[in-house]
Amino acid sequence: MDQSNALNPIIQILIVMTVFSLLPFMFCAMTSFLRFVIVFSMLKTAMGTQQVPPAMVIIGLSMILTFYTMGSTFQKMYDMGSVPYQEKHDMVLALNEGSKPLKEFMLKQTREGDLEFFVNMTHKVRPKSPDDLSIWEVAPAYIVSELKTSFEISFVIFVPFIILDLVVANILLALGMFMLSPTIISMPFKLLIFIAVDGWALIVQGLVSSYN
Repeated sequence: MDQSNALNPIIQILIVMTVFSLLPFMFCAMTSFLRFVIVFSMLKTAMGTQQVPPAMVIIGLSMILTFYTMGSTFQKMYDMGSVPYQEKHDMVLALNEGSKPLKEFMLKQTREGDLEFFVNMTHKVRPKSPDDLSIWEVAPAYIVSELKTSFEISFVIFVPFIILDLVVANILLALGMFMLSPTIISMPFKLLIFIAVDGWALIVQGLVSSYN
């Protein structure tokens, strides 16, 4: 096999090290992890439970659900990236091919308006197909779209808890109990209602289904 066009091994090692240093950023910002961790964090704030569940539990649950929802995408990335590397030992080509499934995943979750803004900022001529877009053009549009979607979901989750806080606050005001914090009184009722409707299962199932 002709190795004349292959990159210098030292350069390939540098590329690999750079990619591995970017993996945490890519995992947090360019996968479904972003939506999971934001919604779960907002849920904890809405319930007013402060440090429960711990941040480590939320991150762990978000990571597990990320691997669950993106397992097929990760497998496609490995399959498409390993073939050119095994055949030609071309690290740049392997990274380019391996990133295509991730770009396809992000495009499915990206709002058209967000993508159009970043594409217009980069290209003078409108791309003819998604294949003409690089992953670094799709990524910022995906992040903005995910942030908006996450906050929309969080708003829907927040509303019932805010209504419960208002009801408890009005009852305490009517009874003249000005010194009691409505948040402390309403927390047990929030937990009771959340358990009664099987809230964790509903939220997890809804988030996972949103990627199918």
